Amino acid sequence: MTYTTALADHEVAEADPANVWELAPLPALVDHIVDRYHSRLREALPTLVQMAQRVEEHHHEQVSCPVGLARLLEHVQQSVFEHLEKEEVILFPAVVRRSGARLKAPVYVMELEHEHHKGDLLRIRALTNDLTPPADACTTWRALYAGLAEMERELMEHIHLENNILFRRALAV
Repeated sequence: MTYTTALADHEVAEADPANVWELAPLPALVDHIVDRYHSRLREALPTLVQMAQRVEEHHHEQVSCPVGLARLLEHVQQSVFEHLEKEEVILFPAVVRRSGARLKAPVYVMELEHEHHKGDLLRIRALTNDLTPPADACTTWRALYAGLAEMERELMEHIHLENNILFRRALAV
């Protein structure tokens, strides 16, 4: 799904500071969010769930094992995937059509869901000793925590772009 009309993807993709997106056409910003953040979440979350399952299966007897992390990540995956679907099918096409004030209720729902995602990230940090693997952690355990840190960073960038740039600009139309 590509909404870009007035700006080539490569022109914006070279520099990603928020001020570039403040000026980019809304369709280009929507494309960037879907192509970069939505696709990466769809790829990363199933892998992170599998890694968490493996760590719990092999290390459940260790006190430092993040027991319950796989189940929490399954919940995160389900809620995030549902959220992405709503954005791509309902909200983003309306943003591109410049629906303006009619977006207020859907935007409110998306921002509320973003707060839930932030809460899930805090729960992940609580289960993982702030994403710090124990000294004797295996390679999978270390890779899991590194992947979780990357997912958190990208999810927060994604939420920032939507809440503070895309939604604000779309509602002002």
